Amino acid sequence: MAEQKRDYYEVLGIDKNADDAAIKKAYRVLAKKYHPDVNPGDETAEKLFKEASEAYAVLSDPEKRRQYDQFGHAAFDGGAGGGGGFGGFDFSGADFSDIFGDMFGFGDIFGSRRGSRSNAPMQGEDIRTSMRITFEEAVAGCKKEIELTVKEECKSCKGTGAKAGTSPETCSKCGGKGQVVFTQQSMFGTIRNVQACPDCRGTGKIIREKCSDCRGTGFVPMRKKYEVDIPAGVDSGQRKRLTGLGEPGTNGGPRGDVVIEFIVGRHPIFQRQDLNIFSAVPISFAVAALGGEVLIDTVDGKVAYDVKPGTQTDTKVRLRGKGVPSWRNKDVRGDHYVTLVVQTPDKLSNEAKELLRQFDALTSNSLQGAKGADEEEPKEKKGKFWKK
Repeated sequence: MAEQKRDYYEVLGIDKNADDAAIKKAYRVLAKKYHPDVNPGDETAEKLFKEASEAYAVLSDPEKRRQYDQFGHAAFDGGAGGGGGFGGFDFSGADFSDIFGDMFGFGDIFGSRRGSRSNAPMQGEDIRTSMRITFEEAVAGCKKEIELTVKEECKSCKGTGAKAGTSPETCSKCGGKGQVVFTQQSMFGTIRNVQACPDCRGTGKIIREKCSDCRGTGFVPMRKKYEVDIPAGVDSGQRKRLTGLGEPGTNGGPRGDVVIEFIVGRHPIFQRQDLNIFSAVPISFAVAALGGEVLIDTVDGKVAYDVKPGTQTDTKVRLRGKGVPSWRNKDVRGDHYVTLVVQTPDKLSNEAKELLRQFDALTSNSLQGAKGADEEEPKEKKGKFWKK
């Protein structure tokens, strides 16, 4: 009696709702653990490797996975005889190349013809830098200049890398393709090992005589200045991308980008949290008691605010729309929250002290009279609690 197959999800150790990334990750772990090259002569490891490979071949293919979820292993009964797979199982449609390429350096596997040319056009690298701006510049937005070292096409060789009067030659080893292919037979079938050409290093060209100015690279470093339009509301850690101003591409590929990360300086008065600004404003005891107008510093300038009579220290007020504008939406702006701090004078003249004593006597009598007959009886203190 044939051995009953295990559930494919159980084989890979994943949930039935697992996405493609989880399926590939699970198989990669098992393939690396049980691969025959890692476990030579171990029949158990070989069996587990074949089992995991069969599970991956089904679950990584959307259509086969759909059939398996509906019918189980019965979906593939009688479908053997596909050529070259494990036990006759058909591995067509399963992509193992990137997994085994990362693990063992294989380019293509199971007869796959998938692969990319080493000398195909490739985008250049990004240039990453940082820019320091003030708190005010971040809130209001501004234009600033940045100077970077970038690679530009060598004028002597016009980017070919070859000495003037000469030109690059087509690599004879790879025929200008930039890659070489080796085939070999294994337990999997035919394996195609695709590698960058060692002679031309994947460029497809050989430079016999290099340009002395760029040393055969085709590019020379240059200092260049760029104007950066900084949007209002940018914060520390946020980035701006200057498209197409980075390092040059290879084989005719486009340039990379310049990525600027902003570092916003601190402000002596204001503190920022998202789009809101916070600050503290001192007010005199007289203004707190009687009320009055105070001037509050904001990012838009000074704003007059009417303090209500009897304002206590640490009272918070909100100035709507006086915060930081959103750099994503210019119609959105935060608020400014102000904490009013009542200041107690620490240096008083004799006359001021006497007046303050009189004021204290008047206000104390007023507070005691306000309680009147409604005042509660004093509570007797007993232990840690107060009781009547």
